Amino acid sequence: MNAIADPYVLVVEDDRDLGDVICENLLAEGCRVDVARTGEDALELARTQPYDLILLDVMLPGVDGFSICEILRREGKLVRILFLTARGETEDRIRGLEAGGDDYLAKPFHLRELLLRVHGLLRRGTPSQQAPTIHFGENSFDLQTGQAVAWDGVEHRLEGKEAAVLTLLSERESEALSRDTILNEVWRYEVLPSTRVVDDLIGKLQCRFESDPERPCHFHQAPGRMYRFTRDPREG
Repeated sequence: MNAIADPYVLVVEDDRDLGDVICENLLAEGCRVDVARTGEDALELARTQPYDLILLDVMLPGVDGFSICEILRREGKLVRILFLTARGETEDRIRGLEAGGDDYLAKPFHLRELLLRVHGLLRRGTPSQQAPTIHFGENSFDLQTGQAVAWDGVEHRLEGKEAAVLTLLSERESEALSRDTILNEVWRYEVLPSTRVVDDLIGKLQCRFESDPERPCHFHQAPGRMYRFTRDPREG
């Protein structure tokens, strides 16, 4: 079941036959669907329409998929992006996900797997469904710009994985997340870094936003090397 009613999907695919098959199946799943065949058309549509998900091919006439994703992220577009591409090498997957993609599916793929991934991303909703700014204790974090103000008045700009982890924790507030879950949700490619990188990143967030990092009010370590985020310090 989708978390979004009447989901709106943009399919960016220059292979007309494949694009038509994908669209037909998305329509059968209850989605509204637009199609773009070139990178330029994809950018124009993505900038003007409130899509919940973009299925984005990498090899496109004109602007390639990686560049499209990077441009949209720079412009503050938080729509979910699933890369569809024949380039299945690990380096390409890493590049796509570091460009801001949410998931990656290499061609040839089974249509059922594509639909399962689509449903998974739609169940997560879109980051834009949250309030633009989250407040936790005396801290604030703007989900769109990455700008944050800490309890002591110091301003920070969170980028990359640090912003992605805080966004994930806020989306799943009060839920205990394992280090593996955080890695899979944020890094989302096959060759994952050591789980120690999660500990280090949470430590950085604690140093930024906890008045006493040794006794955190928002970024809690739960039994089993798990982490839990709460906005209200009284719920720690």
